[in-house]
Amino acid sequence: RVRVPFGGAEAVGVVAGQAEASEHDLKPIREVLDETPLLTPDLVELANWLARYYHHPIGSAYATLLPKLARRGASARATPALTWQPTVEAPPAALARAPAQRRALAMLIEYGGVDDADIAAVGVPRRMLKTLEGRGLVRSVPLEPTYCVAPGGIELTDEQREAVAAIDASRGRAAVHLLHGVTGSGKTEVYMRVIERVLEAGQQALVLVPEIALTPQTTRRFRTRFGAAATLHSGATDRQRFDAWIDCLSGRHRILIGTRSAVLAPFQSLGIIVVDEEHDMSYKQTEGLTYSARDVAVKRGQLLGIPVVLGSATPCLETLENVRRRRYGVARLRQRPGAAGLPRFSVLDVRGLTLREGLAEPLLRRMDRHLAADGQVLVFVNRRGYAPVLVCGECGWQALCEHCDARLTTHRWPGGASGSVQALMICHHCEERYRLPAACPDCGSERLRLVGVGTQRAEDALAERYPGVPLYRIDRDTTRRTDRLAADLDAIRAGGAAILVGTQMLAKGHHLPDVTLVAVVDADAGFLSADFRAPERTAQLIVQVAGRAGRAGRPGEVWIQTLDPDNGNLRALVDSGYEGFVRTERDIRRAVGMPPFGALAVVRAESRDEAGAVRVLEDVSTRMSSFAVQLAGPSPAFPTRRADRYRYQLLALSERRGDLHRALTALTRSPPDAGRARWSIDVDPLGVF
Repeated sequence: RVRVPFGGAEAVGVVAGQAEASEHDLKPIREVLDETPLLTPDLVELANWLARYYHHPIGSAYATLLPKLARRGASARATPALTWQPTVEAPPAALARAPAQRRALAMLIEYGGVDDADIAAVGVPRRMLKTLEGRGLVRSVPLEPTYCVAPGGIELTDEQREAVAAIDASRGRAAVHLLHGVTGSGKTEVYMRVIERVLEAGQQALVLVPEIALTPQTTRRFRTRFGAAATLHSGATDRQRFDAWIDCLSGRHRILIGTRSAVLAPFQSLGIIVVDEEHDMSYKQTEGLTYSARDVAVKRGQLLGIPVVLGSATPCLETLENVRRRRYGVARLRQRPGAAGLPRFSVLDVRGLTLREGLAEPLLRRMDRHLAADGQVLVFVNRRGYAPVLVCGECGWQALCEHCDARLTTHRWPGGASGSVQALMICHHCEERYRLPAACPDCGSERLRLVGVGTQRAEDALAERYPGVPLYRIDRDTTRRTDRLAADLDAIRAGGAAILVGTQMLAKGHHLPDVTLVAVVDADAGFLSADFRAPERTAQLIVQVAGRAGRAGRPGEVWIQTLDPDNGNLRALVDSGYEGFVRTERDIRRAVGMPPFGALAVVRAESRDEAGAVRVLEDVSTRMSSFAVQLAGPSPAFPTRRADRYRYQLLALSERRGDLHRALTALTRSPPDAGRARWSIDVDPLGVF
């Protein structure tokens, strides 16, 4: 990094190369900030690839690689980190009147301590740790990573042994392995056995997880096994992220566990990359340089000549197609270790049935049986809030956001000591909040009805039916404080009859051994969506949430409510599992040339002037029309208006990826006249609506 004059101020830049002469009249560098480069040679190559593949300026690629403090010119000397350790084995009775401190201490005891960088991830404020330290219940000590290898403790299955051997045999060369294992099949144990060998060879390991909420439990498992592991995610402070980044570069940290951006961290001697839940949408950056961390991991493995492991129970179709074409190796874990079996699926046709807040009577009776047997029931409702629509029963008026083309979702919560219930309507696109009207603003009628079911409404209905059964709602609204999520999960894992109501957060990696019944309230929306990726995401969610059932040797079952029981994708999933769904979906994708059988990009434009956004994309379409790409649009995005900006998109599809990139390269070299509109390119988009 160097500090250079820029206009009337200064800027921090990166020296990407050297030349004998320049066509431009350059000003001299004012200061060299680093004694040694912050970016390793493979990251410099990666920056160039990111700029080419995603069609962004090279400066944008370097800005994406570097942490915020590095871009601002901060010192690259790491500050000493602390770890907070409990000094007691259980919270003392004196904390009975300080429930927040009691929860925080209980969490520290469970995790065996927490590092500075993970405070935000577990939801414990630093000031609370200082308070507990003042009471002698917690101590802070400098964090000195000491790596060792504890015995595995469990016997590998034959499938796990074969997977470890195959991955280990590829160490020292570029190779991609899909670890395709059913939920609960022991994929993490395979990761750790391979990483053992990497550490023994004096190298480092990178493990990616899709969500910040999964880093504490993953880190705990790795620290128990290896003595230490660093974390890198957006929940840490800027200084903590930069420190972890520097310590990986120096080799001080030998295992790094992180979310999407961790794939861009520098390493002294990286030996393996693991991408857990490789199918997860969270690995795709949705703003700025829209990279896929999974795809970047594969590219980085190629640049470094090291193996990359992609783990999932529900791999994406692109990964499976690479396996079919023998570009990737594959190891399959078809069985759960021990006595745990796979759950049984049942489809409940709810046509003609009366639903009680979204739940049919046959499903409720099934829940009765499982709860009576001390089983736990997971009710999957992939919509937070109380109800997604407020409608007038007289004239049909619907509550819409003033700034977005979207309906408002009603949220409810207790009003305090009075026991009253408060309610607000919230836009899930711009987060604007509105009061509920007492009457229809169009016709004055008071016949306002809440239509549809969110997690809050399902929670209320189930609390009324099962007043004596512990009930936990887990969604983004209830887990804004991560200590609440950890406390709920601990209570659930303590066993006994319980009901869990939640969104896709419950489908992601949480071990819930006593769940015996999973109820999917509405599977139809995803399978019937116009977005070509929606059926795949829906099938993945169903399989992932179903994987919470039957893990502790007790038989598990999954009930799926539907108004379309003959849907081809649903039938394939239920009758033949995820692989059956993939066969059906592959045929559909191949017929229309969509990924993985074609290369796709979306050019997006947005503006406060609707016509301006459309005009930009019409210009783009004209500029790309001479290339071997199919163009569709401009068409409205969903929602078309968000936060008072109109959004349109142009789809570009090609049989050959090279043809698509040639068209996009020409576009960036001769861009449209955007005026006040903003436009961007998204290569390999998550969806098209």
